[in-house]
Amino acid sequence: MKTLTPDKPSLTPTIVKRPAQERGQTELGWLHSRHTFSFGDYFDRSHMNFRALRVINDDVVEPGQGFGEHPHRDAEIFTYVIDGQLEHHDSMDNGSIIKAGDLQYMSAGRGVFHSEYNPSPDKPVHLLQIWLKPRMGGGEPRYAEKALGSAALPNSLTLLFAGEPKPGAVETRADADIYFGKLDAKRSVTVHSGPERGTWIHVISGSLDVLGESLEPGDGAAVSGSDTISIDARADSEFLVFVMK
Repeated sequence: MKTLTPDKPSLTPTIVKRPAQERGQTELGWLHSRHTFSFGDYFDRSHMNFRALRVINDDVVEPGQGFGEHPHRDAEIFTYVIDGQLEHHDSMDNGSIIKAGDLQYMSAGRGVFHSEYNPSPDKPVHLLQIWLKPRMGGGEPRYAEKALGSAALPNSLTLLFAGEPKPGAVETRADADIYFGKLDAKRSVTVHSGPERGTWIHVISGSLDVLGESLEPGDGAAVSGSDTISIDARADSEFLVFVMK
């Protein structure tokens, strides 16, 4: 007797673009911020998060200004400096200056205080601050820095952070893998996500095509229902990719 095996359900890839110009805004004179998801005084019920990804703030901080000491808990916090420098201090006794092209990771755990300032007297700092929800709350705070430098391979995805031990990556408490993408014009790269995971792409510079959508600097896109995603560059491009449960 022949046993029939049900067909594996086919995946239907979907992409939802988050245009840069539609993001929320905060203007404080010293801070110019664009919010991909609801944050602070900006609230939009249709843009609260994407899976574990809770915050992408695109910030420009004026010279000599910054965020005074403030607390966090139960958040995985990533900072990528696009241009300029950012000075960091925290209650774990970490103190450093993060330069353009480098990243910082802080797991707030059960609680941490930190401050962030632009140490330059005359040049703004442009950065992305990103928060992901951890798999569970609590735990000791953690801190790490990731200098890209030559590790950011051209026409490739460079794994920066991972939710489990992986070669070359900083392990985090979020169920997510975070990649830095770098493509020359007319080159492409493939993201392998798996059917139960979603992918968020955030464009830092350049111009990308993903599943028929054109993405420019500041644009984001949520992709679901696809094992693999092709990212094609129309110009030299840099971007972040989050693959999450």
